[in-house]
Amino acid sequence: MPVAAPRPRALWDNDGVARADGQLTHEIDPQDKKPQDECGVFGVWAPGEEVSKLVYYGLYALQHRGQESAGIAASNGEQIIVYRDMGLVSQVFDENDLETLPGHMAVGHTRYSTTGSSTWENAQPTLGPTRFGTVALGHNGNLTNFLELQELADTRQEVRQETVKQATQKTNRTRGHRDSSNDTSLITELLASGTGENLTEVALELFPKLEGAFSLVFMDEHTLYAARDRHGVRPLALGRLDRGWVVASETAALDIVGASFVRAVEPGELIAIDEDGLRSYTFAEPELARCVFEYVYLARPDSILAGKTVHSARTEMGRVLAREYPVDADMVIATPESGTPAAVGYAEESGIPFGQGLMKNAYVGRTFIQPSQTIRQLGIRLKLNPLRENIEGKRLVVVDDSIVRGNTQRALVRMLREAGAREIHIRISSPPVKWPCFYGIDFATRAELIANGLTTDEICQSLGADSLGYISLDGMISATQQERSELCTACFSGEYPIRIPDSQAPERSC
Repeated sequence: MPVAAPRPRALWDNDGVARADGQLTHEIDPQDKKPQDECGVFGVWAPGEEVSKLVYYGLYALQHRGQESAGIAASNGEQIIVYRDMGLVSQVFDENDLETLPGHMAVGHTRYSTTGSSTWENAQPTLGPTRFGTVALGHNGNLTNFLELQELADTRQEVRQETVKQATQKTNRTRGHRDSSNDTSLITELLASGTGENLTEVALELFPKLEGAFSLVFMDEHTLYAARDRHGVRPLALGRLDRGWVVASETAALDIVGASFVRAVEPGELIAIDEDGLRSYTFAEPELARCVFEYVYLARPDSILAGKTVHSARTEMGRVLAREYPVDADMVIATPESGTPAAVGYAEESGIPFGQGLMKNAYVGRTFIQPSQTIRQLGIRLKLNPLRENIEGKRLVVVDDSIVRGNTQRALVRMLREAGAREIHIRISSPPVKWPCFYGIDFATRAELIANGLTTDEICQSLGADSLGYISLDGMISATQQERSELCTACFSGEYPIRIPDSQAPERSC
């Protein structure tokens, strides 16, 4: 039987130790969040290793993909134990917590909600009983046919209850309810109610029915599984340990645990790993639509996507941007940290020196003390502070990866002018974001996206900058060295490669 260890923590434990409140964020301005990926997933099969610690450090490397909750489920071959809570990985787990998760196999998850609210009930991994034992599952992505799958789950539940009723002659049974609102719980329920001789057969029957984006790690008591949707929207990598295997959302998480990168989990592929080794199954023919925003912002710069490091793609975006939108200036600076590779590329291509104009405080997001009204009014100064001696009297090129609402850039321009900058030219290494994502990224609403209602000149005026340039769609794609037909560019182009229910589709106004 599964054992859950969910203890929603208060701000302070009885021992006086600060604990997670689920509200911390890496964003410079929490009111102007950049598009945020839903989750990071990690799984390991490694007899003889301290697998819960491997998962802990793997999730630590994936913290940028989700910062609301974290969880680990471990199996010793007879029992699965899960521990999950709200907050950052380093806040959810301590040494004692990890020691309660023994075994030879584990899966982990760090979450940012898209489908489902930000509550403990929606933290992952989820647990569910099956005919073959227990399944623990973590999911990165978003299902677009959620309502259809709900109907399928309800139908299966009604059939199952009718069978029980007929067998027991009881008539007072009622339909059960899901214990959370996210699509991960729904996948878990469908795995539990599927038909087949084992969990592998159930998964191979179910996964072709799932539409949208999903990169999954899951397990029963004996076998670790990984699966990726036929479009390959979200990344998923396979790695090798001396005594086992690892699967992770990004290759950077393999590096941190000493695993060697073997290959990507292919779109439409299911992998099973146990004492008999690794087995690969194809449940759908690939129809590639990899998310281009992974290259722009979501993935770590030191990760590899489709054979290319994210850092090199972002640096090339900066070079393209410099060719498309040159300007006379004295120094190129980045909005740290996400704008740095593109800023370096812009400086290399333009010949304008790259310099440090902003200092970022990496520790502000870890405080448990709410800022006073006076401090709150300082806005982005809580996390960024200008180096006046570097920027005073200079013409600056400020490189960032994207603009959402524009609040952060507006405050940044004001701060740089107060520090003495003579000119401020903003360059963005992605095209204007105009469309919502249905495949696992949490955007601002379409009405809130500044590029949806204003021209580039109007946005420039709104920000108070001297000039503004966005990289072209073709320029961004060329920097990834991927075929345009194999990328999803929906948030920039409005062209959705995966079917969206009519009830969810956005109105096209431009």
